Amino acid sequence: MSRLKDETLSIRTSSEIKQLLRMAADRERRSVASMIEILILEYARAHNIKAVESLQSEGAGKA
Repeated sequence: MSRLKDETLSIRTSSEIKQLLRMAADRERRSVASMIEILILEYARAHNIKAVESLQSEGAGKA
C-alpha cells in the first residue's frame, strides 16, 4: 500500500538513539525515514491506534 508523503517531521535526539536507528535501518536494508515509518506503524498496530484519516477512508467505502 502506497502512502502519500506530504508531511515533514524533524526531531532532536541523542547520538545513541540516532546510531541505534541507523543500525536498525541498515539491518533491515531500509532508509532511516523508512525505518521510522515501520517502527511507528508496528507500534500503532500493536496498540490498536488508527489515524483519523484511515478511519474516514474506511467509512467512506462502506456506504
